[in-house]
Amino acid sequence: MDKRIRKVFENSDSIRKIQEKLPKFFYIAELESSRAGKIGMEVGSLRERIVVAFMIYKFGEANVETEIPITEPEVDVKVYNIPISIKTITGRSFSGVKLIWTVDSASANSFKNKYQPSCDMIFVQIIWNKEGGLYYIPKETQLEIFNQIGRENYIKLPKEGTNPRGAEITSSALKLMVDNQDTIKIPIQWEKEIINYNPFNRWVELWQQD
Repeated sequence: MDKRIRKVFENSDSIRKIQEKLPKFFYIAELESSRAGKIGMEVGSLRERIVVAFMIYKFGEANVETEIPITEPEVDVKVYNIPISIKTITGRSFSGVKLIWTVDSASANSFKNKYQPSCDMIFVQIIWNKEGGLYYIPKETQLEIFNQIGRENYIKLPKEGTNPRGAEITSSALKLMVDNQDTIKIPIQWEKEIINYNPFNRWVELWQQD
């Protein structure tokens, strides 16, 4: 892992900010993407932007690349030109984390046969009213687990005849990565702060401006 990135994620001020602010910001993301009490899939993109914004805040805009070409589907952001993937999931289980979104089983199978970890990963596990965490998993750690357990045990494909949605990291592989000694672990208490937030207000205010 790049020493500059490790230094930031192990810094006490960064840890405090992540622990204090991420639950509030992710809750706002849920409110922004909710309709009739149900959270839409766009919440994942909002969470990703929140994490990227933290990178910009800590590393400086000049060192963070957000315009990632479509030819790099696993990469969400680059810091000091180091590619990073951002994954988030809600719940105690480690299952359901997508490696790639696909439209058919043939694409998923092709992906499985060619894939190997290619970038660092930030994984955020949200467990409301419980402890979850933010984990920075270096590419080297992912490759270590990938080679240790093998492709078949690392990648989970959708069942035949179902909506493919995408290939996933197996829960056992992700658990091994989270527990690895080289993974940076920041525990987070996911408490929902009661806030008076209306996702339409900022747009109404913009419409009101001359």
